[in-house]
Amino acid sequence: MGKPTGFMEYKREVSVAEDPKKRIQHFNEFHEHLPKEKQRLQGARCMECGVPFCQSGMMICGMASGCPLHNLVPEWNDLVYTGNWQQAYNRLKKTNNFPEFTSRVCPALCEAACTCGLNGDPVSTKENEYAIIENAYSEGYAAAKPPVVRTGKKVAVIGSGPSGLAAADLLNQRGHQVTVFERSDRVGGLLMYGIPNMKLEKQIIDRKINIMKEEGVTFVTGTDIGKDIKASKLLHDFDRVVLACGASNPINAPGRDAEGIYFAVDFLKANTRSLLDSNFEDKKYVETKGKNVVIIGGGDTGNDCVGTSIRHGAKSVTQIEMMPKAPDKRAENNPWPEWPKVCKTDYGQEEAIAVYGHDPRIYESTVKEFIKDKNGKLKAVKIVKLSWEKDPATGRMKMQEIAGSEQTLDAEIVLIAAGFLGTQKYIADAFGVELNERTNVKTAPGKYQTSVENVFVTGDMHRGQSLVVWAIREGREAAHAVDESLMGYSNLVIQ
Repeated sequence: MGKPTGFMEYKREVSVAEDPKKRIQHFNEFHEHLPKEKQRLQGARCMECGVPFCQSGMMICGMASGCPLHNLVPEWNDLVYTGNWQQAYNRLKKTNNFPEFTSRVCPALCEAACTCGLNGDPVSTKENEYAIIENAYSEGYAAAKPPVVRTGKKVAVIGSGPSGLAAADLLNQRGHQVTVFERSDRVGGLLMYGIPNMKLEKQIIDRKINIMKEEGVTFVTGTDIGKDIKASKLLHDFDRVVLACGASNPINAPGRDAEGIYFAVDFLKANTRSLLDSNFEDKKYVETKGKNVVIIGGGDTGNDCVGTSIRHGAKSVTQIEMMPKAPDKRAENNPWPEWPKVCKTDYGQEEAIAVYGHDPRIYESTVKEFIKDKNGKLKAVKIVKLSWEKDPATGRMKMQEIAGSEQTLDAEIVLIAAGFLGTQKYIADAFGVELNERTNVKTAPGKYQTSVENVFVTGDMHRGQSLVVWAIREGREAAHAVDESLMGYSNLVIQ
C-alpha cells in the first residue's frame, strides 16, 4: 500500500508540539497537525510490506503487537496517499468506533509493530488516523446515520467509558434500543474525567455523544445503578444488561488518612470537572500551587498528574517508580515486532524538565512512610531504594529494600497513581455476578456472558485496567455476543 518507494523518499513527519513552557499556561490540546498535502506523503510511506504486523493485534511474550482492533492500516494509509479521504474514513470506521479518541490517546501499538520501523522510522499511522477522522467531521462524512430498522429489543449499558460506548454504538446500529446509564454528571467515563483536557479536549467527546444521541442512543447521567436504581428493575425493563463500569476499586494505601493524600483519578476528575464547570473559579480541585507534589506510580496516569500539577504552579514535582529505568533503545532480548520496552519521556515529564531542570522520576524506589505534622497534614514522605533479587525458594525476582537508602522528600500533596483493582463490590452484589481471583467479573475464556442470565460484561470490569483501544475492542465483541443472544445470530462485523 502507499507508494512502493515512499518510505525511502519521504521522512517521517508528525505534528509539532507547543513549547513546554508555553503549553503549561493552558489546559488545551497543544499539537499543530500537518496540512493535508504533507499528511498524504506520510500515507505514501506505508511500504506494502506483505505482512502488516501493524494490524495484527497479536500477543507476543505477554505484550500486544499491532492494533487490537485490527484496523485496516495499510488500506487507509494508501487511501490517504491517493487523496480518497471519504473511503479512508469508511475503512477506518469498519473496525474502530472512536478514532477521534484513539488518534489522541492511544500509544500507537500499530506504529511499534510497523515493518518500516524495523530499520528506520515507522509510518505515522496515528497522525494519519487523526487526519482521516477530523477531515470526516469537517466534510460531513461523520454525521449521524440512524438505523433504518428497529428490532424492538432493549439493552441497558451501565457505564459510559470507551467500552460501554462501543457496545452501545454497535448495538444501536444493529437496531436495538440502547440506554446508557452513567453515575457521573457527564458521559465519557475515564475519557471524560480520567484523561486530562490537554490530551483529549472534552468537546471532542461531546461531539461524538451528540451524534450517538441523534442516532437513537439514550443517555441517563447522575444515576448509580445498584444504589439509585435496583438491578432487578433493569433486568425487568430491559432484555439484556451490559456491565461496563470499569476497574474502579481503589488499592488501599497505608497512611491514607493523612490530609494531602489523594488517589490520582480523584485528583484528575476534580481538576477536569472544575475546569469544565467554572474554568477553576469554583476552587473545587486539589490546589498544587506553591506545593511540593509527590506522585507514586509511573505510566500514563502518573504522567498526567505531573502535567496537571505543573499547570497549577507546583513548587516541585517528583514521580516515584518501583521499576528500574527502561533502556533508551530496544535491548537485544526485545526484538521487533514485540512492543518496545524502552524509556518513554511523555509530555508531563518533558514539561517538568523544562520547568525544574531535571527529570521528575526516581526509579527503583517506594514510599516507606508518610510524615504528618501535628495537625495531621502531610509534610513529607520517606522513600527507600529497592533492589531486585532472586528468591531462592521460588526462583522468582522480588524487590528488597536497600538498608540505609532512605531519603525524605518534602511533600504537601501525594498522588497515588498505582492503579485500581477489579470491580466495586456493590455493583457485583447488585447483579449477583461471580468474580474471579482478580476481582474482575468472571466469564468463560473469550466470552462476555456473566454467571447471571441476560447480564454481560465488558471492558476493564472484565479484563482489568487496560488501554482505550482494548476497551473499544471489548465493547465491540460484547455487542456481538449480546446481539447473538437476542437474535439467535449476529451480522455485526467487529473485526
